[in-house]
Amino acid sequence: MHNHATSRSTILIADDHQDILDFIAEVLGDSYIIVKANNGQEVLDYLSEHAVDLIVSDIMMPYIDGYELCTKLKEDITYSHIPFIMLTAKISLQSKIEGLKYGADAYIEKPFSPSFLQAQIDSLLRNRRHVREHYNKSPVAPLQSIALNKSDQAFLEKLNMLILKNISEPCLSVDMLADNMNMSRPTLYRKIKAVSDLSPNELINITRLKRAAELLLDGGYKIYEISTMVGFNWPSHFTRNFQKQFGVGPKEYVEVKVS
Repeated sequence: MHNHATSRSTILIADDHQDILDFIAEVLGDSYIIVKANNGQEVLDYLSEHAVDLIVSDIMMPYIDGYELCTKLKEDITYSHIPFIMLTAKISLQSKIEGLKYGADAYIEKPFSPSFLQAQIDSLLRNRRHVREHYNKSPVAPLQSIALNKSDQAFLEKLNMLILKNISEPCLSVDMLADNMNMSRPTLYRKIKAVSDLSPNELINITRLKRAAELLLDGGYKIYEISTMVGFNWPSHFTRNFQKQFGVGPKEYVEVKVS
């Protein structure tokens, strides 16, 4: 059974051997949308225009090899969230350690079993999905909990601080966030979407609601006061949003937590 293209993840494969590219594409083609590249430079060129969900890359490639590619991506906040699987013919323990040192999320030796590669990809993508779902549904999970590496954590901490600082502003805008994060609006949008699977406005809304959950447990404020403190114009709008996000109204949330 084929999934609809919209729900399929995009996997970018980089290898300078066409037969290996074709083989991996054939193995993964039923489950994912596949993009092929012959070297690291082609990967960077492609990423500057398109989003991908995961990269599978050989180490030995011309122009930019797998190590350098992995380093460049993990050090660039625009791409640091993309899971990176390194393929190599080297079987020494040292080369495995190298791969992980460069920030690879997984390391697979050639020749590899196609089902092992598929399992590794599924596992990385599934973990990310679970982390995001937990963040969305839990009133207490912090934004940083969806980070899977240090640079994403720093990015999310800064973003979270910025939203909290301006949380009582009903018109807190994506443009203001982009300015303060020193990113263009499209880059910030793409980054937030890739890390959290939310639009910036959805992320702002969830951050408001999570802050409200904290204030509710604090017990020092009435619901209508909290609603204003976190930037909602109407308490009824706040209550509806809270219920929709966490599956429980503000009043019930306090009762359940306190009891």
